[in-house]
Amino acid sequence: MSNEKQEFDIIPQYDSIEEIERDLDFFPAKEEGAKALTVEQLRHYNEKGYISNLDVFSKGEANELREYFDELLDEVIKSGGDSYSISTAHLKHVRVYDLLKHPAIVNYVKDILGDNVVGWGSHFFCKMPHDGKAVSWHQDASYWPLTPSKTATVWLAIDDTDHENACMRFIPKSHLHGHLEWHESNAEENNVLNQTVSNALNFGESPVDNELKAGQMSIHNDLLLHGSNANDSGRRRCGLTLRYCAADVHAYLDWNLKGVIVSGEADSRLWPGAKRPD
Repeated sequence: MSNEKQEFDIIPQYDSIEEIERDLDFFPAKEEGAKALTVEQLRHYNEKGYISNLDVFSKGEANELREYFDELLDEVIKSGGDSYSISTAHLKHVRVYDLLKHPAIVNYVKDILGDNVVGWGSHFFCKMPHDGKAVSWHQDASYWPLTPSKTATVWLAIDDTDHENACMRFIPKSHLHGHLEWHESNAEENNVLNQTVSNALNFGESPVDNELKAGQMSIHNDLLLHGSNANDSGRRRCGLTLRYCAADVHAYLDWNLKGVIVSGEADSRLWPGAKRPD
């Protein structure tokens, strides 16, 4: 059988995410064999859907990373973009590619997803002071042509982020309800994204603020309801989202071309392996 035939068999072609039959269930992290996370942290992830306040960079390293982002944001704005435009950044910027593969970050993620891990997404979510835009309650899995949903998002704080400058918020235990119905956001919501889950507070515990110091990170499951308020403060709030999945996940609509093998190995027909940018 030719390589072309094998690739066609393993990655069917679809025109839209609606055509894909996806397995959107919660896959708990295994408690045994963890190295970077404690058993208590893994249980918290399984029960609540997230872990927060994980240390990655020192204060000096975080300051240097912020300076890098300041320069990158300035370039993007000068070229006509905005503070939300820096998406799939690991395919364009070598610094972000290296962050996607950073050992400290990957070691945390491996304890949740297993030894064979692919990093496929990177997006700076930067709320400028008084920018007025919120992020409505949503599930990441709604947006992604991936199956099964063995995926997780790292939120790496570039700035200190707290309730005042509109940190991300989670609805604990909402990841246990599977994929939830959503509607397209209306103009009044002023949503950075385009989806809103109605009656979101009915699907879990009271919302919690994901407050982080610059250089810290959180990890949340792709089915966990999360969002953020508008930043009405005089302080910027920026974080870099890094997206990961287990290597046996199938990605469609050419999303597998974004993938970088960050740990272990992966079938090259599923994940051919994106190259480090020059």
